[in-house]
Parts: sequence; C-alpha cells; structure tokens
Amino acid sequence: MACFDIPHIHVAIPAMDEADSLPEVLSCVAQQQTACPITVYICVNQPEKWWEEECQKEICLRNAATLRWLEHFRQTAPFPLVVMDKSSRSHGWQGKNEGVGWARKTLFNHILSIANPDDLVVSMDADTTFTPHYLDSVRSSMSTHPHWVALSVPYYHPLTKEVSANRAILRYELYMRNYLLNMLRIGSPYAFTALGSAIVVRASALKKIGGITPLKSGEDFYLLQKLRKMGPVGAWNSECVHPAARFSERVDFGTGPAMQKGCAGDWSSYPIYSSCIFDKIAETYQQLDMLYEKDIPTEFTLFLQQQFKTNDLWGPLRRNSRTLAQFRHAFHEKADGLRILQFLRQEQRRENTPDAQALCMNIRRILTKEESEDVLPLFCSGMDLDSFSDCALEQLRDSMFTAEMRLRTTIP
Repeated sequence: MACFDIPHIHVAIPAMDEADSLPEVLSCVAQQQTACPITVYICVNQPEKWWEEECQKEICLRNAATLRWLEHFRQTAPFPLVVMDKSSRSHGWQGKNEGVGWARKTLFNHILSIANPDDLVVSMDADTTFTPHYLDSVRSSMSTHPHWVALSVPYYHPLTKEVSANRAILRYELYMRNYLLNMLRIGSPYAFTALGSAIVVRASALKKIGGITPLKSGEDFYLLQKLRKMGPVGAWNSECVHPAARFSERVDFGTGPAMQKGCAGDWSSYPIYSSCIFDKIAETYQQLDMLYEKDIPTEFTLFLQQQFKTNDLWGPLRRNSRTLAQFRHAFHEKADGLRILQFLRQEQRRENTPDAQALCMNIRRILTKEESEDVLPLFCSGMDLDSFSDCALEQLRDSMFTAEMRLRTTIP
C-alpha cells in the first residue's frame, strides 16, 4: 500500500474517573501492529459544579491525578497523545452541557479540525481492551469496503471474578444480541449495535453529518443512525473489542445502568423481543414495492402513521420520489432505528411474552440447526432466565455471539 493510501487513525477516548482503566487501554494502543499513524485523544471530564459537591469531590481529585499521570505518560508515549482538560477547576462542564456525549463531541470536533477526509476516527471507551491487530483490522475493513461510512465493530465482554457482574452482563448481552440477530435476519438497514467503544467512522462522513449530537446517554445510537441515513454502516470486522463488565451510574442508560437495574431484578427495559414482532417489520419491508403504488395497512405502517400523527404518511414520499429506490430510501428515513425500537417496545408490552420463552422461540429461527441443538436443552431447566445457571447463560451468550459473527458478514 502506498504511503498516501494509509489513513491516519484518530482514537477518541472520553474519561471520567478512569485512573484504573486508562493504563491498560493505552497499553493496548502502544502494542498496535499497523503501518497507519496513530494519535490518541483523551478528554478527562466532569461537571464544574462537582468541585463544590462533597459527594463528588473525590472524583474531581482522581481526575486531577489522572491528568498528572497522563502528562507524565505523554513524555514517553510511543504515539502522539492529546489530553483535553474538562475537569480542572474552571475547566469542567458548565450548565447542562455535560456527560459522555459532550466529551465525545469535544474530541470529535478537535479531530475534525485537523483530520484529512480519508482518516478514520475510532470511538473508544477507557475501560475497553483489544488485541495488537485491532486498529489494522478496522483499517482493512474500511479499505475493503470504501462505500461504508462507518463500522459497528463486534464486541465481547470478558467475564470477571464478580458473579453478580457476570450474570448481569451475560443477561444484557442476550438482550443486545437477540435484537441484532433479528435485525440482521429481517434485513433491516439499522442492524447494528451501538456501543461507544465499538464505532469507527470516516472523518469525511462524520464532518458531513455535522459531528455527534451531545446527548447525556445514547449518543452512540443516534450517531450511527445519522450515519446510516447517509450511507451503509458495516458490521463485520475480524477483531472484536472487549469492553469491561462493570456497574456504573455515569450515564442514564447503557451497559452500566442496565447491569445495575438488572442486578436488582428489573430487566423490564431490556426485554427479549419475540422474533414474531420483527416479522411484522419484515412484512412491511417485503411490501415496499406495493407501498410505492398505494397504501398497505400493516401493523408497522399503521404504527408509523400514529407516531407521525398523519394518515397520509406515504403520499408526500411518493410525490418526492422519482424512483422506487428513492422511495425505499425515504421510507427507511422515516422508519428508522428509533421508530423500530419504539414499535418493538409497544408490541412487547402487548404480547408480554416471558423473556426465556421468547428466547427459546427465537433461537430456533436465528441460530443454525447445529447451533440451536447445543443450547435448546438448557431451557428444560425452567422458563425464567433468572433461574439459569452461570454456565448456561454463558453458553447461550457464546452461541449467539457465534451466530452473530456469521450473520454480520451478510452486511454488503
């Protein structure tokens, strides 16, 4: 590969109270085997008001220690390291502009001010590890698929010595992998898992969508959704990232809060959606050619009309679409990942299928015969996921991970 064909890789890491995690993730970066130049950007952040709140002051002091450690590390780091201070006194977040969304926005905006269009922005978290081949693997994936505007990288949470954390992360992965496997099965353009530690985006694409929307939580989901409306988001990569399985209250929703809520026995926000609900979306996908000509009343189209508060949702799309391809694109702009998730939640409440029962039915459809035969006997132990042993939950997770890696390759 000629030198001018090699993109610069910009690794963006938000960090709040991450003194214990940062050395390991930076060690992973230092071990990368790639010809690409790498620069790491870390935004150490917290709200300014925490300096005056006794219950939060310890985090402020630990962030200050992190800044000192990073300054020392930078002197001998084998790669350029840019540290952005959003935590020292008078430097913290002001007002409502706070949280991981603002940290990522700050990082991305700085990178976009210096990056070339073909450079890659690798979104990372401070608690995530990866092999020495990771960055070169994402470069290879994006180079092989030049039409991809971004890549949703496969992930796999390593287990810990803490039993409650292991059970919580395994249960959360069942939720996430069931969702993605079914989205892949029905051919949804929004078949991706949104993890801030598992996103790679071209600098040109990130600039075109105006960067990231700085939400307190869920900024990764909306980032990928905006990117998908602009172009294809890839799902296959030969290497995974390994986020830590840990309880956290740093964001309103996501892995950490889900684990905490689930550990307390409440998985209501993270149900196992029945494959039958996804079939209702697939039914509409299959009738898009007819919908281009006339209204087709499916459960999903009726739901969308309710959401947009109009009975003539498709007329304007038809008038503004000269071709079927344009209409399909306009349809998916309306029926995006957020609307799909809202529909799933509505139908889940209506069906109220127990999680284990839904998962048992889904496995028969989303796993191969050989894969399903290995795990279906596990359901004989009961129809409540809380009653499954640790080994059974891990086996279910691993089987679904194998199936997911197989189906991720189907994304063109």
